Amino acid sequence: MLRILLINDTPKKVGRLKNALLESGFDVIDETGLSIDLPEHIEASRPDVVLIDTESAGRDMMEQVVMVSRNQPRPIVMFTDDHDPDLMRQAIQAGVSAYVVEGIHAERLRPILDVAMARFESDQALRAQLLERDSQLAERKRIELAKGLLMKLRTCTVDEAYTLMRRQAMGRQQKLIQVAEQIIATHEMLGV
Repeated sequence: MLRILLINDTPKKVGRLKNALLESGFDVIDETGLSIDLPEHIEASRPDVVLIDTESAGRDMMEQVVMVSRNQPRPIVMFTDDHDPDLMRQAIQAGVSAYVVEGIHAERLRPILDVAMARFESDQALRAQLLERDSQLAERKRIELAKGLLMKLRTCTVDEAYTLMRRQAMGRQQKLIQVAEQIIATHEMLGV
């Protein structure tokens, strides 16, 4: 069962979302207002999903959502009465997985949470791929730098420098990037 942290940021509707969640059989582990430090509260309660009930998401709320999305990613579902497209885009960019306008119905909660979870997982997979690609690009740059240093030091061609690095890596059972980093570190230490 999903552990849900409920943030009520609207005094006139307090309890409406919580009642719908309980009616649908969800486990609301905590309910609070937005005046709290949301990242700290999430660290303490470790919910599976964060639900925010608000009339209109303000700047403070968006900042807290951004901090949560960056440091402790969780699916975040925002229920609001504000159907401003710009605000919707800001919420999605801040890290909101689902933005639901007007209406909380118990029978709609399960599909909404399923969509939010699926979107969150998809976003996390894309972020992981992006980080992996960034890492690979950074490694390639370092390997190219090391080849350039070897070419100068040994007065050899690109292919010869690459072959030297590959032999070194295979002989020491290391990755090519490890050999590249050793070459760069040696060059920096000796100032050649």
